Amino acid sequence: MNTTPLAPTSPDTDDDFAIHPLSGAASRPGSALSGPLSAEITAALDQSPDGEVRVRSVDLRVPLLEKNDILAERNRGYFLGRGLAALNLVSSPGAGKTTLLERTLDDFGRTTKCAVVVGDLETDNDGRRLSRPHASVAQITTGTTCHLDAAMVARGVESLDLDGVKILFIENVGNLVCPASFDLGEQVRVVLLSTTEGEDKPLKYPPIFKSAHVVLLTKVDVADALGFKRDVALDNIRRISPHAKIIQLSSRTGEGLEEWYAFLRSLIAKR
Repeated sequence: MNTTPLAPTSPDTDDDFAIHPLSGAASRPGSALSGPLSAEITAALDQSPDGEVRVRSVDLRVPLLEKNDILAERNRGYFLGRGLAALNLVSSPGAGKTTLLERTLDDFGRTTKCAVVVGDLETDNDGRRLSRPHASVAQITTGTTCHLDAAMVARGVESLDLDGVKILFIENVGNLVCPASFDLGEQVRVVLLSTTEGEDKPLKYPPIFKSAHVVLLTKVDVADALGFKRDVALDNIRRISPHAKIIQLSSRTGEGLEEWYAFLRSLIAKR
């Protein structure tokens, strides 16, 4: 069993996020800003005896997300080494990620040890909602960053007690755009679509739905009252993500939750 601490480093960048295991919100360190561009140009000219600035070529073929992808693979190896099933939960704000995790920790988490990393731009409100004596939780506040990345998750995981943990839930920042591009090292990407959002979200935001292994149709208990057409939404999901497993559920009434828990148990059986 690999128990080596996971600690990817970023020596060339300043941290712009904070991690705190629910002992109160940590203040985010201020970012160091570079000097004015004009000053940099002047300094470069001063160093050139002929008044010319040397040109350095940059290979733009190097993927912009290469560093994140490398750290994501490192995360994935660490999770697998510990026998963890890691799930990345992504949705629009208010689609029900936190409520679903509350219910999951109260039901499923009583017999299967779980841990949670939760991300928001500010506050640790969701982390405090999810805090349970039987579940270790770490809140990441990302400041102005609209998604979690692999380095943030790695550092968040460092603050968790993972002894005996079988399932790691990563609750991403509420956003259907940016998280689609960032691999966190998860084995399963779960995308939530709420009945309060309309049936056409998969058509409007295809990248995130295409990347989903599981799509959860949430808040189905209010679908009829909202005039939400489940059949249309399901057709749209299958059109964009024909490979994804679809589960319809309500965290309030419990409808569909047993199917969700059965899916989680299947992940543990594969470890």
